[in-house]
Amino acid sequence: MTASTALTSAQEVAWLRSCDPNITGSFSVGGSASGPRDAERRAAVCSPSRIGGAFQPGRNLAAPARAERLGYGGDVGQGVPVSSIPADGLRVVPLGGLGEIGRNMMVFETRDDIVVVDAGILFPSEEMHGIDYIIQDVTYLLDRREKLRAYLITHGHEDHIGALPHLLTDLPAPIYASRLAQGLIGVKLRNANIRGIEQIQVTDDTVVDCGSITAEYFPVAHSIPDAMGIALRTPAGIVVHTGDFKIDHTPVMSVPTDLNRLALYGEEGVQLLCSDSTYADTPGHTESELSVGEALEHVMLTAPGRVIIATFASQIARVQQIVDGAENAGRTVFPTGRSMVQNVKMARELNYIQAPAGAIRDIGQHENFPDEDVVIVCTGGQGEPMSALARMSMGDHRDVRIKSGDTVVMSSNPIPGNESAVNRTIDNLFRVGAEVRYAQGGAANVHVRGHAAQEELKTVLGLVKPRHFIPVHGEHRHLAAHVKLAQAMGVAPENTHLLRDGAVFELTPRGGAVVDEASAAYVFVDGMSVGDVDHTVLRDRQHLATDGVVVVVVTVDHETGAVVADPDVVSRGFTGLDESPALRDRTAEALHDMLARDSHPVEAAALHEIVKDEISRFLYRETRQRPMVLPVVVEV
Repeated sequence: MTASTALTSAQEVAWLRSCDPNITGSFSVGGSASGPRDAERRAAVCSPSRIGGAFQPGRNLAAPARAERLGYGGDVGQGVPVSSIPADGLRVVPLGGLGEIGRNMMVFETRDDIVVVDAGILFPSEEMHGIDYIIQDVTYLLDRREKLRAYLITHGHEDHIGALPHLLTDLPAPIYASRLAQGLIGVKLRNANIRGIEQIQVTDDTVVDCGSITAEYFPVAHSIPDAMGIALRTPAGIVVHTGDFKIDHTPVMSVPTDLNRLALYGEEGVQLLCSDSTYADTPGHTESELSVGEALEHVMLTAPGRVIIATFASQIARVQQIVDGAENAGRTVFPTGRSMVQNVKMARELNYIQAPAGAIRDIGQHENFPDEDVVIVCTGGQGEPMSALARMSMGDHRDVRIKSGDTVVMSSNPIPGNESAVNRTIDNLFRVGAEVRYAQGGAANVHVRGHAAQEELKTVLGLVKPRHFIPVHGEHRHLAAHVKLAQAMGVAPENTHLLRDGAVFELTPRGGAVVDEASAAYVFVDGMSVGDVDHTVLRDRQHLATDGVVVVVVTVDHETGAVVADPDVVSRGFTGLDESPALRDRTAEALHDMLARDSHPVEAAALHEIVKDEISRFLYRETRQRPMVLPVVVEV
């Protein structure tokens, strides 16, 4: 296979080939597209419009004007200056979601305007101790904040909306989202005490006019209702962003992916397709969500005791199927987990979840019902340490204690990086007597993917017929596999662009190329702290978690620098000293001997380094372990 991409440096080319050794060839760009849109639309402002009757791609709608153009101050800052963007150009800047599952965020920028598609979080890997989740570095947007016109949201999953509360204070803009996504975002903004952000509801016939960029929403099937794809009309041509999707002809609480709309865009001429790559390396088709409801109902009909089902709190369609199955099985549903309870309440208020009176009750009431009449729906399918299911597995849940006879269903697949946490939760559940059903353990259809497999991705490529292609939403192997599919479906190798987060990709009717690089660094969220934790802190946490810490206290005269008391050694999490008083004594003796040898007074800072080096070497010789050594020099 031969590919030509928009990567511009030797380092980027090496990275590209590391993703797939079969990718070879030159690295140039080319292609053509339709011309720029007229200048009048650049003067327009963000506003939604509704098309009546049959959908007509590209229909120029009059939009209600705002009293004044949105502007938030600040200077257009560093990186590529705005003036260098061609009048018929578009910059595409992924700030997350490429090379990872999560943190999805794409910036689309013209000379005058910016829209942002999605703003999600990434769940931390196990070695990221204490981190709740990870968001984007938005320096690129902060430098251009006066151009920001809108957040265009494809759907309500955490990896697409979770970062919004952290961005809106410094980067306010209207949020355009479907009804359910709006409800989920509203819960987040209320929890974060964020007010004054305009939210505009969109449907599958809504057009959002943002100056030189117009967004047209179209429906797609996914694992959450009201999921959307977005077509952007830009000076460089039409860009289609699929969002997360699959081709499901029997979706639950949703409509099928609108293949007709995609075909219409294809006939009109699509300059760029950005398409979901999550299962681009998986042959065949993805199963229908309808099959999950049947499998869960079978569990509820046949399980001897309580049924506990763990899924994402945003899986509203899945919760509705659980409610329906519970009704057929004569059971009552009890949600638990803060986000699950909040989302179920919101979805019932919006009539997404419909249930007879008394079918859904507070978790505190479940002990009043016979076990065979109980279904508990909870968070924790990803093994999150503080989730409801994880606390149940550890015997630490306030209302639910796992017991023999319980059947637990893991109605989700582990997100990459969460496998160990999920397996640990499953082990703990088995240990306390539960029967656990999960896909990796052979349970059929307790979960199906929400993303398209290869044949569905080929269908979209065949309908849209893009001139250029950028795979999005996936790890490196998924993106590389999607490039192969695109080329097999007729996209020219020189027009398939395998990017990474932070690439500033410029598209014009004449071709596309990476012209700069923006920061796409991880911003860690640790409780109330955002961005204060860096990789140095994480490295120290990993060191502490792996090897423990030894604190050495040395007391010196502040005038002479002479040691005036015996040193003290304290350890935490270091097995050598914790379990061996003899080793502790030898460590103190070694320190005493070292201080006796170097009897001349030294500065406190120098003594700090001497103690650290000496004790580190001594403990490694004695134990072959390297705990973190923290000298404390007390001057009296």
